[in-house]
Amino acid sequence: MGSGEPVDAVEELRPRAFAIAYRMLGSVSEAEDVVQEALLRLHRAEAEGERIESPRAYLSTIVTRLAIDQLRSARMRRETYVGEWLPEPLLVSEDEDPARQAEVADSLSLAFLVLLESLSPEQRAVFLLREVFDYPYEQIAEVVGKSQPAVRQLAVRARRQVDEGRVRFDASREQRDELADRFFAATQEGDLEGLEALLAEDVELHGDGGGKAPAIARALFGRERVAKTLRNWAKIGARVGGLTMRRVDVNGQPGAMTLDPEGRLLNVMTVDIADGQVIGIRSIVNPDKLRHLGPVGDVNELVRGGTS
Repeated sequence: MGSGEPVDAVEELRPRAFAIAYRMLGSVSEAEDVVQEALLRLHRAEAEGERIESPRAYLSTIVTRLAIDQLRSARMRRETYVGEWLPEPLLVSEDEDPARQAEVADSLSLAFLVLLESLSPEQRAVFLLREVFDYPYEQIAEVVGKSQPAVRQLAVRARRQVDEGRVRFDASREQRDELADRFFAATQEGDLEGLEALLAEDVELHGDGGGKAPAIARALFGRERVAKTLRNWAKIGARVGGLTMRRVDVNGQPGAMTLDPEGRLLNVMTVDIADGQVIGIRSIVNPDKLRHLGPVGDVNELVRGGTS
């Protein structure tokens, strides 16, 4: 190969390439497609004898450019999306290094990825490469095909926009997980008082069914409304029967999966915790966004059965 890198060494670059692509696109399946295409281009270039000094830099550049193109076409699709759009959830393995988890959690959270949606594709690329992956401005300029002053200006504007809406999470993992355990237990039981005690006064509830599964039409705000909605969901779940809730880490934040009696996935929920309270809840029931996690159940059928 042109760079003298063995294939295994190039494959080791896949996790970093996926990390960039997923944060750019908010989609596991689309990120995997982009990474695969970028790896194919790298292999092809080297097979044709092109001298590539740094496969890592080459791959990052191709991935970022492909993701920018993908975002441009995705914008139109998301404008016609039914209900609220949320990113595809990414489950974090329990055996991953805790220090590494803490390092990536903030830039992986669903709240953060939704915030990035407000940036232009180029702003998003510049912000992520600079703030999350610590690339020098010189390299970012080459990746996005702009001058260094232009890239610096994009970075400043993007940082300002992100900082205005950024959620700051509690630092203590133990406290966060203990509160999350109580929250999910209260949610499962439909314990209205227990929920209200854990929710911030201005808590937000977001849901994504994509028009393919029952979900709230728009975000709900406020402790009372959110607690009552969660209690109503628990009542439907109790009527369905046989549902189980499994605690997992979702995008570096506390989360849970709801499984049907056959163990098929129905829902992934994640919570944002700050100042000892739940400040944000995101529920993803769109089956298309859950398939990469395993077999998916039919929420519509279960709800019909449970309410008939």
